[in-house]
Amino acid sequence: MSANGPPLAGATGRPGLGSLGSLPTATDSPFPPIADYGFLSDCHTCALVASDGSIEWMCLPHFDSPSIFGALLDRGAGSWRVGPYGIYVPAGRRYIPGTNIIETTWMTPQGWLRVVEALTIGPWHDNKHGSSHTRPPTDYDADHLVVRIVECIQGQVQVEIVCEPMLDYGATAATWSVVQSGEEGVCMMDATDETTAFRMFSDIRMGIEGNRAHGRHTMNEGERRFCALSWTEGRGGPHTVEQAEEHMQRTAHFWRTWLAEGTYPDHPWRFNLQRSALALKGLTFMPTGALVAAATTSLPETPHGERNWDYRYCWMRDASFTLWGLHALGLNWEADDFIQYVADMERNEDGSLQIMYGIKGQKDLTESTLEHLKGYEGAHPVRVGNGAYNQRQNDVFGAVLDSVYLHSKKRDHIPERLWPVLADQVHCAAKVWKEPDQGIWEARGEPCHYVSSKLMCWVAMDRGARLAERRGHVENGEQWQALADEIREDILTRGVDNRGVFRQHYETDALDASTLLVPLVRFLPPEDERVRATVMAIRDELTDGGLVLRYRTEETDDGLHGEEGTFLLCSFWLVSALSEIGEHREAEHLCERLLSYASPLGLYAEELEASSGRHLGNYPQAFTHLALINAVTHVINAQQQL
Repeated sequence: MSANGPPLAGATGRPGLGSLGSLPTATDSPFPPIADYGFLSDCHTCALVASDGSIEWMCLPHFDSPSIFGALLDRGAGSWRVGPYGIYVPAGRRYIPGTNIIETTWMTPQGWLRVVEALTIGPWHDNKHGSSHTRPPTDYDADHLVVRIVECIQGQVQVEIVCEPMLDYGATAATWSVVQSGEEGVCMMDATDETTAFRMFSDIRMGIEGNRAHGRHTMNEGERRFCALSWTEGRGGPHTVEQAEEHMQRTAHFWRTWLAEGTYPDHPWRFNLQRSALALKGLTFMPTGALVAAATTSLPETPHGERNWDYRYCWMRDASFTLWGLHALGLNWEADDFIQYVADMERNEDGSLQIMYGIKGQKDLTESTLEHLKGYEGAHPVRVGNGAYNQRQNDVFGAVLDSVYLHSKKRDHIPERLWPVLADQVHCAAKVWKEPDQGIWEARGEPCHYVSSKLMCWVAMDRGARLAERRGHVENGEQWQALADEIREDILTRGVDNRGVFRQHYETDALDASTLLVPLVRFLPPEDERVRATVMAIRDELTDGGLVLRYRTEETDDGLHGEEGTFLLCSFWLVSALSEIGEHREAEHLCERLLSYASPLGLYAEELEASSGRHLGNYPQAFTHLALINAVTHVINAQQQL
């Protein structure tokens, strides 16, 4: 249950199955609240696990592949539950500290049960039929396994395993076949269709009931059992609970070793920074270094609405925030990989980068709808692909240049192969900065002269000039800085209203939360009166229940209908902006409130419904966790200086 919110709807239609501790409502939903889900990752793909023990979202073999478990978007689209028979609300649930491994504890009338589960990671291994890796090998790679270990810690508990895969986004029921029935201590069963194959392992005997594999076993105190799902080349996996435990231990070692490479202040909010770092690492596609915007598609921004998008791709605008967040925590390896991913991307004919790419570098992300899926709580359409991939969004150039500039300051080096890419982005920004575009929020209405887009074109020229100076290209640096000054003057002349507040775009006095970036990208100093006026206007006039909206939908032609929730990203931006202008106490209070809205496992979606604290939109959301790192770092730094 989201902090400070009323009881939320239950999961899977059973009373009381909401986030931990919630009660059913009068209009009980068959779907768990979005914040109910735990996030597992092996940096190739992910799984979302409801608190009742059901994996309800998982795509194979990668984040952007079709789902094999899709109950998140349609209750008939497949799930895999492991838990006590007839008991669906756990007694406790947590991430094992320092990891992306979930531990769930259950109390039943006869005993206590503990389930530990992970997408496992182990030593690097070579594949016979090639690899999707474009980055240099590391010491670790995904095992391509989900491992779930069950332990009866007191009394006696009847455990149930129900695996019902529905392949290709719920369109096709899997066909099961028995490979080994359990006579040698392990049951093995294959689920296949024409394009997908994976194997279930368990030391609990399993049977086939149509498209589902089903097992039930009464466990006694001290007994441990396991089940696992494998999609490795050879469909290998653990045959004993001891082997399953070895996979789990190697995975815990990977996450804790990785986390220890960062630097975190000794502060009560240290946990929030570490959980955000682990979520961001889990959203990183290890083979290429791409960062997916979120693990899911089509979780609605508006309940029952049409604002449903596929976020399983990599946005270039996330680049500057990604690099800032990673470097702020000392996680430089991932920053290096992301820079190389940007350098790998195929550019447009004019040398520009698209606003987003697939995690393997795909340019074509054509959007389609899955009509056979009903959608989360009826929110329709369910989309695959993202039609915004070929929009004109002039802020992309500044995002890329700012990220590389931040990286060069930390690492004092720009890869030689990246410089032509950067120079082209500067030239593209110089050509288009006077043109209208769709803006940072990817509006599907008419193009406008968005202030945030002009602002990021200024960033492109300013950072390009600084990078050129570092490389000794003095003439380029002077030309680009002169154009930066011209853009700056245009923004200050046409982008500020009579109150001294930055506009959404040149033809309106409407507010837009993206103008909070003005002090954060160092366009104006924090003490400038226009900065303070803008921050305070957004705080007072662009909030719902004290939380920040992107814009007022009734004042903005975004090409869509309906309202939307408050954007967590924008609320965290307000924390950073308040801190910048010296409103430290207010920044601290807002940050504390936002941290209280985290899911029970410390994760965030894209939006919050201000009236209830309910999470909305795709989940977990990388941009939200990046903005959290920025905001928390601002507040902690201010506290330490007082």
